[in-house]
Amino acid sequence: MKSILLIGLGRFGRHMAIKFQELKHEVLAIDSNEERVNAILPYVTNAQIGDSTNEQFIESLGVRNFDLCVVAIGDSFQSSLETTVLLKDYGAPFILARANRDIHAKLLLRNGADHVVYAEKEMAIRAAVKYSCDNVFDYIELTPDHSIYETPVPDNWYGRTILDLNVRQKYHVSILAVKRDNVLEPLPKTNHIFREGESMLILGANKDINKFLQI
Repeated sequence: MKSILLIGLGRFGRHMAIKFQELKHEVLAIDSNEERVNAILPYVTNAQIGDSTNEQFIESLGVRNFDLCVVAIGDSFQSSLETTVLLKDYGAPFILARANRDIHAKLLLRNGADHVVYAEKEMAIRAAVKYSCDNVFDYIELTPDHSIYETPVPDNWYGRTILDLNVRQKYHVSILAVKRDNVLEPLPKTNHIFREGESMLILGANKDINKFLQI
């Protein structure tokens, strides 16, 4: 369990707060909007109304005691940047900040953020990959060159094993799991026999996965 300070309770921040709570972390949520703070109270350990660009307010939070500080402010980059600087000045050990543009990400990283997430950009890329390919159920980018895809088992694999198909050597991808009827079999053995209705989670270089998806 981690102690998390979450600043900014728009849609992005609210979803993060609820998920953190589901994962059994302690969450202190902050926003300048009283309505947003009241709405999130049932889902977090505690919530406060406050201005995160105010130095005295940030100092009062004891930010060095949190394992993770999240700056989820989306409607004002100036406020996001000032908040990030103050958190770093007061000893926040790790700052995760939200960015909407590349230039914002660069400025946040140069001024205290340890990592930056692009909420809209990452969702747009994921949706573009998922919905533009008939044989992709889901997609996670690990690096610019490597990803995990969920894809259906090819028809001509039915009744054959991973070993028979020589998957890694022939296609240069690794099968991380096989799924059927929403039941996941992680790290299937080489004698796993593929059946109709199964999907796979495969890991590999994007260039190799793209070739694999064409078979």
